[in-house]
Amino acid sequence: MNLIAQIFSASWNLLQEASIYVVFGLLISGLLKVFLDPGMVARHLGQGRFASVFKAAVLGIPIPLCSCGVLPAALSLKKQGANNGATTAFMISTPESGVDSIAITYALLDPIMTVARPIVAFVTAAIAGISENLLGYTETSFRPHTGLRCPVDGCCDGIGCPPEIHKNHHTLIEKVVAGLRFAYADFWGDLAGWFLFGILLAGAITTLIPDDVFNHYLGSGWPAMVLMLAVGIPLYICATASTPIAAALILKGVSPGAALVFLLAGPATNIASLTVLVGILGKRAAALYVTAIAVCAVGFGLLLDQVYAFLGVSAAAAAGRASEIMPGWLQWAAVLFLLTISVKPLAHALKNKFEKLRSRQDKTPYSSHDCGAT
Repeated sequence: MNLIAQIFSASWNLLQEASIYVVFGLLISGLLKVFLDPGMVARHLGQGRFASVFKAAVLGIPIPLCSCGVLPAALSLKKQGANNGATTAFMISTPESGVDSIAITYALLDPIMTVARPIVAFVTAAIAGISENLLGYTETSFRPHTGLRCPVDGCCDGIGCPPEIHKNHHTLIEKVVAGLRFAYADFWGDLAGWFLFGILLAGAITTLIPDDVFNHYLGSGWPAMVLMLAVGIPLYICATASTPIAAALILKGVSPGAALVFLLAGPATNIASLTVLVGILGKRAAALYVTAIAVCAVGFGLLLDQVYAFLGVSAAAAAGRASEIMPGWLQWAAVLFLLTISVKPLAHALKNKFEKLRSRQDKTPYSSHDCGAT
């Protein structure tokens, strides 16, 4: 019982440090959803081998979507005229970064990692996208398609209603309210369970693993990078939820470079998303996707370790320092707010799990004991 209390205590401390930054990141993500014009985005992603890839990689950095959540968005861009390279770049930079994960990285890690994470995500996305376009590029013209529907209330499909007319359909307040609803209801509803699981797992790592285990056996270098890659590629975890786990690993002696590999490979790939990726872009693009993530993650992980060594910065000592500037009452308010808006999605998820379990039990054939009883 004491061990469980220690795990929850460590998890609670991480939640306090991260909550205010998560709330801020969600706010920005909601505003991006409402004010970012998908029609304008699509027009910039269909032309050119290089420019479209760079634009797609930059576009994906602030958008908060996981490796599975990015699939319908990428498919929509593909249908709207984006070429394969731009689509590939978007599918890498989007799940590897996001305003919410950047904010929580600053809260739980340090400024160096906060800057390195989106930069490496951009470079990885650009390399994969350009490689895809160089190997199989065909010039496409922009063709509007579905996916341009009004993000406020779906009043227009983005095709029959010109932007100059649609911009007068909603006031600024209506757009802000719609953005807040998306951020704190829809988006957090999908993210809450994974984030809280990541917090609990980070608390367990902090409590159960001795401080010198990773440092003594697997702290840095190639073995640590390859291990993090092997764990991260098949794992389903979002960028935000992976951050407290990376912070806990760093505090236990894992190098910042190895943690970066996990932060890049974990959110960008999983078995389910790779299967769908093959169907959207083909086997070659899927292979380039995984190869670019693996090579860039390990390469930049090794480079990041050298940066920390050159600057004389200890990642473990710097982790979580940003939270010290936040007043205690504000941290408590953010925690209570996050927990409050998590009740509904968690209850819904538990209800679905229970119904699925009950459905499986109902379909189970009667045992011999049951037949004998009748």
